[in-house]
Amino acid sequence: MTDQPHPQADPTAGEPQHDHDPDAAPAEGIIIDRSAHPISRRKIPENVLKVLYRLHRSGYRAYLCGGSVRDLLAGRTPKDFDIATDAHPAEVRRLFRNSRIIGRRFRLVHVIFQDQVVEVSTFRREPERADDAEDLLITDDNTFGSPLQDARRRDFTINALFYNIADFSVIDYVGGLEDMAAKRIRVIGDPDVRFREDPVRMMRAIEFASRLGFEIEPATYEGIVRHRNEILKASPPRVSEEILELLRRAWSRGAIQLAVDAGLLEPLLPEVYHSISDDRAPYFWKMLDVLDRTVQAGRKISDAVLLSVLFLPWIVAELEREEHRREGRMRIGEVIVFIRELIQPLCARMALAAGTRHQIEQTVETLWRLLEPPTEKRAMFRFIYRDPFNDALALLELYALSSGRYVEQFRQWQSFANRVHRSADEAAPEPKKRRRRRKS
Repeated sequence: MTDQPHPQADPTAGEPQHDHDPDAAPAEGIIIDRSAHPISRRKIPENVLKVLYRLHRSGYRAYLCGGSVRDLLAGRTPKDFDIATDAHPAEVRRLFRNSRIIGRRFRLVHVIFQDQVVEVSTFRREPERADDAEDLLITDDNTFGSPLQDARRRDFTINALFYNIADFSVIDYVGGLEDMAAKRIRVIGDPDVRFREDPVRMMRAIEFASRLGFEIEPATYEGIVRHRNEILKASPPRVSEEILELLRRAWSRGAIQLAVDAGLLEPLLPEVYHSISDDRAPYFWKMLDVLDRTVQAGRKISDAVLLSVLFLPWIVAELEREEHRREGRMRIGEVIVFIRELIQPLCARMALAAGTRHQIEQTVETLWRLLEPPTEKRAMFRFIYRDPFNDALALLELYALSSGRYVEQFRQWQSFANRVHRSADEAAPEPKKRRRRRKS
């Protein structure tokens, strides 16, 4: 496939027309010709191309947008491919029978294929607000606009680039290409305004800097430091999801360190912040390094384990403080009750789902049980078949390899579990072959 204009991409060939020229040069934007950038249609999934071409042939602008353009320019494989257009949601819905309109604050269209969902949004502009408004938090974002306005309302310059399917050019309204080349994260507009509009942008700045290995440019970084307490105004479920995103990928070490340095972790999770700041828990940073390497190796780590890693230094410090207060070691039953009462308020504040809360409690409680293994083999057999065992063993592995503590306990449990599973596999009867019936 060569990236030449599509021979059927002419919207004048008997197709429905829009009330403007979709190929008109954008005002105040830089257009990078196909020959001057590395994006190829070979890197774009077929279903995404289908949506782009149908929009374009129907007389609408059809741009690949956001992180997919950024990642394609950087030679990375995008996680998602989103499309921006001047077609309104209802118009997109009419073009694609396999689609549905979703969202309230932000109306989108999902075009649903068998193995992929392609998200299509209409160009938007920032909502108008009174000049004397004290609270800049955005609660409604459904005002349609132009491509220029859409680019300017996005969060960071590197996320506001467009790839135009009409001529395969890249369109840059906000200096994103320059910041890509300089490897820097820059907020679009005034950081003092943008971070108050949507405080989660501060977390996303940290995420992109850690993921891409970019620097946060000074004005953006100083804006995060100034407005770090605004993060408390953000929706707790959104914030919790962003925290999980920092941990799920292979950049948690750099991201958490940056959140500490910028002061963002302190208002967000003060318990965790005070337990790891000033090198109070040096093993924690090693644990994040081990976690990142584990994720890079392709191992699946559950959300319960990820959040348990984040909470563990705080839990350990509180248990040690409680045992010091009691002047003696706590029994395992007392430890379990203490951990449960400690974790529940934090999980509630983070608005974690009930199932996730329960898994975290079970993982951490089971971890402490692994440190004092039962003496009877029968009890040990039952133990490894309990649901939380694998998560607790994964958490113990991360903790032991990072702190140097309980290494022998981890090895014993891992060896025992491997022997049990191997024996079970060997004892399992082979599936019977189905006898073929003779034809009469």
